[in-house]
Amino acid sequence: MNTTKPDGIDLAKAVAARAAEVPAGVGLIIAPPFTHLCGCGKQLKGTKVELSAQNCADHVKGAYTGEVSADMLKAVGCQWTILGHSERRQYYGETDEKLVEKVKLALEAGLGVILCVGEVLEERKAGKHFDVCETQIKNVLFNFTAEDMKKIVIAYEPVWAIGTGETATPEQAEEIHAFIRKVLADKFGAAVADDVTILYGGSCKPSNAKELFAQKDIDGGLIGGASLKADDFIQIALSF
Repeated sequence: MNTTKPDGIDLAKAVAARAAEVPAGVGLIIAPPFTHLCGCGKQLKGTKVELSAQNCADHVKGAYTGEVSADMLKAVGCQWTILGHSERRQYYGETDEKLVEKVKLALEAGLGVILCVGEVLEERKAGKHFDVCETQIKNVLFNFTAEDMKKIVIAYEPVWAIGTGETATPEQAEEIHAFIRKVLADKFGAAVADDVTILYGGSCKPSNAKELFAQKDIDGGLIGGASLKADDFIQIALSF
């Protein structure tokens, strides 16, 4: 929940202006607040930058005041939506059961899904980080098909490393990314698992992106604070 609409559009414009610097094999997605989507989308026309929402509703339409449906997002030009972000889980009580419905509706609307999973500090300290991630993946993604997985990206969020200045070491991040890929392989097969993009979402910034992205199973980043500066965002994209 950052930027006013004019500031957000300026940020999108700045990212779009530099998108051509990013290598062809590296994708760019921005996810502004709902109020900015139309304006930001106009700035992305003709560039490689795609548009995502930060969330969507778990219903198609109806008496759900304040909610925004997947069909509405698709209609304003979104190609993606982020679902299950740790802040949605923590502050708004989003459950895996609710996320199953959100993923289903997003896919039906023709949106790609960036599904977030990850553990909080207490779970990490207790050595439960593998269990937490496995449970979240099984509860949500095991309700879908291998074909559906072509339209789903996973973002691993070590919640204890978000906004704290803490960052999982590249080795810690790689360990759990590899584990996530194994969980997917056991269900959908190695070919599908290898094809799934898994992003790292814990305080990724220009200073550590190159080392993180060098890991075998880290395919990119879900960028938080560093995405509020176009130069930082582009520098991260140039770290591959």
